[in-house]
Amino acid sequence: MALLIIGVVLWTAAHYFTRLMPDQRVALGKPGKGIVAVAIVASLILMIIGYRMAAFIPVWSPPTFLTGINNLAMLLALWVYGSSAAKGAKAWPAYMLRHPQLVAVKIWAAAHLLVNGDLASIILFGGILAWAVGSVILINRAEPDWVAPEPAGQKTYIRLAVITLVMFTVISLIHLALGVSPFS
Repeated sequence: MALLIIGVVLWTAAHYFTRLMPDQRVALGKPGKGIVAVAIVASLILMIIGYRMAAFIPVWSPPTFLTGINNLAMLLALWVYGSSAAKGAKAWPAYMLRHPQLVAVKIWAAAHLLVNGDLASIILFGGILAWAVGSVILINRAEPDWVAPEPAGQKTYIRLAVITLVMFTVISLIHLALGVSPFS
């Protein structure tokens, strides 16, 4: 469990470093980007290994009907994340949301908290959810002004729908390959 906790803390610290310590980040110059990138990759590795190694300590037993809600939320999270990917005009809801990618991470984390009632899952998904909430707050304080982008056209929505379904399929297959069925 320690590796998992260290990974979540390192992820948060690496992402918050620029926002909370801008002078120190600037002082590091160009190598600072590499340091932050290495810290983020290391945090991902620690979270993955720590989560896989963590003992299963049940905290609550999620009802089975939450699996369907989780899967719908995951489709929504992929859509919301992808809605900001187009250059220029954005698909819904990215033209209405200031932080669509962080909103997608929040949806992803909350959806996983619904269907995983063990302590390691609560630490991992709860920690990432807390990081995303904190990120939105820090960004909004540092940069209070925001101009909404223009809404995208029909081609962007078609492309986004296809990409969302492909990504959902790929992620589902990865879960199945790891021995975790996202459908039961």
